[in-house]
Amino acid sequence: MHAWLCENPVGVDALQWKEIPTPQPKAGEVLIEIKAASLNFPDLLIVQNKYQMKPALPFVPGSEYAGVVAAVGEGVTHLKVGQSVACLSGTGGFGTHTIAPAALCMPLPPGFSHVDAAAFIMIYATSHHALVDRGQLKAGETVLVLGAAGGVGTAAIQIAKTLGARVIAAASTDEKCELCKSIGADATINYTKESLRDAIKAATDGKGPDVIYDPVGGDFAEPAFRSIAWRGRYLVVGFASGPIPSLPLNLTLLKGASLVGVFWGDFARREPKANAAMMAELAGWYAQGKIKPVIDSTMPMSELKAAYAHMGSRGVKGKLVMVN
Repeated sequence: MHAWLCENPVGVDALQWKEIPTPQPKAGEVLIEIKAASLNFPDLLIVQNKYQMKPALPFVPGSEYAGVVAAVGEGVTHLKVGQSVACLSGTGGFGTHTIAPAALCMPLPPGFSHVDAAAFIMIYATSHHALVDRGQLKAGETVLVLGAAGGVGTAAIQIAKTLGARVIAAASTDEKCELCKSIGADATINYTKESLRDAIKAATDGKGPDVIYDPVGGDFAEPAFRSIAWRGRYLVVGFASGPIPSLPLNLTLLKGASLVGVFWGDFARREPKANAAMMAELAGWYAQGKIKPVIDSTMPMSELKAAYAHMGSRGVKGKLVMVN
């Protein structure tokens, strides 16, 4: 097998495409022949040694992927050789094969493409857990999605519309705003051209959004939170812009509002039954055509470094997927 090896986590340039022995699955594991793997923000952080999870060296990055089961380990009964699966295991995806815990593999129903499946779990699980479980979003409420043209942002728009909410999508270019409208956003804000607070006020008749979905952090967090509706819920999803913002806590008092942390990974670990039910609902929505990953582009696995550069330019709309 071949894989991109991270032997020194100093950045993307240090990754090397190498031939390594194909491993065999142990008890509870499967060997997956990888067909597609998506590029996520943590995949950038992990090769820079900036992610909370620090795998032993050397490791193969690539948190999320889909493919075909090539071998099963002892005790694995729910998966069979030749079956298509998707998996989010944190590492291993940027290669031709990988070993994955069988318990983390999502069997794919007929018609679920490997490209869509490789771009599915992280963004839809994060956004569903955020909006439904943590945000308690109801039909008729208004949600503001920051960073709305990215992977989790596009997923959040689709899920919020499926729930019957009104969606305001905020993004950094007119082109990205048009993408958000094309997948269901009711209104858009280009926050490089207009004041975020003024635009939110205009789009909500001064009331403010009931739920704010924020995977960006940085300078937009405070003006967004100052704009939230009474009893609003501010979902802290991530910090893609880099800086972790500091918010004046008196704002929560003045707005009767909640700051709500969203950590889907730990939710999945601590509440596996609830997570499984959520994933089943999401798979059903995909089958019904209610949600579908927005794929920016697919690139050959050999062009991983170019894909990282594209992601770093902040020009990506939806998800980038590497294919074998």
